[in-house]
Amino acid sequence: MPDPAHRFKSVVLGQEVARPRSGPPFEWHAGAWRLRFDRPDADRMEYLLGIDGTFTRDPGNPLRARGPFGDKSVVEWPEYQPPAWLETIADTGPLEAVELRCRRLVARVHVLLYATPEPPGADAPLIVAHDGPEYAEYAGLTRFLDAMSWEERIPPLRAALIQPVDRNETYSASALYAAALVRELLPEIARRVPHGKRIGMGASLGALAMLHAHTRHPGSFDALLLQSGSFFRQRSDKHESSFPRWQRITRFVGTVLRGAAAAHPIPVALTCGTAEENRANNHSVAGALVAQGYPAWLSEIRDAHTWTCWRDGFDPHLPALVETVA
Repeated sequence: MPDPAHRFKSVVLGQEVARPRSGPPFEWHAGAWRLRFDRPDADRMEYLLGIDGTFTRDPGNPLRARGPFGDKSVVEWPEYQPPAWLETIADTGPLEAVELRCRRLVARVHVLLYATPEPPGADAPLIVAHDGPEYAEYAGLTRFLDAMSWEERIPPLRAALIQPVDRNETYSASALYAAALVRELLPEIARRVPHGKRIGMGASLGALAMLHAHTRHPGSFDALLLQSGSFFRQRSDKHESSFPRWQRITRFVGTVLRGAAAAHPIPVALTCGTAEENRANNHSVAGALVAQGYPAWLSEIRDAHTWTCWRDGFDPHLPALVETVA
């Protein structure tokens, strides 16, 4: 980073592919701050620069990645290729914003109801997405469904994009939230938009919460897409132990790993970045599900724990799940 007058006292790299997250430091030499940082096991990397204690985008890099906590700068290596569907010319499906009263959560839950441009019937599949509005905004979920519908890779369908309520609490293997989702939110969604089979999806804690809801209430979903699930384990994820619901999450993941054969297994697709710390625990959960009789598979994306990683993991896994249940 150019600084010919040596105005800054320190510059560090903020990233999520190695620890510590804020570091290592740059060194100033001959009018610029420089850092040599080993390439992670990925084809792209999002980052910020910490300049005198304030993290900001790299002023010398025009590439940006949007996210709920602000844009980040991006390095894209030559091997990285964005998905072709981003250039789709498909029509845009309708979206309707609704509020659902939820007694268990003592809240009004905001949901975006989506339909493909070709109107779905009353028995069409329904995708239920945790962090749904963020999935649409930062990963292009609804645009992906527009494109897949236009290419006739999925049938006409609907999606319910659920906005979280107190995310760290409700998405951390909460029995209260699982009951609220299955006994209140899903029936109210079905009343508003009749549908057939359900596919649940989520990323990070949202994936954990979706698997937890399925295990507590079998039969609520017919397939799952779990992306970079926060399947924390006592053995391998001590760095997450400061998370307020660490013990509740690790207890639940332990029950998944020790689970017996499933009475009614459903298809489960898992995706995970090659450069993220959840990689090992996602492999463990995928292996446990397969051992229990689930038709489950894990696909690795050459990225980290990012919305772009989850976007790039939609295809072919979400269409495959839709095809399985449709």
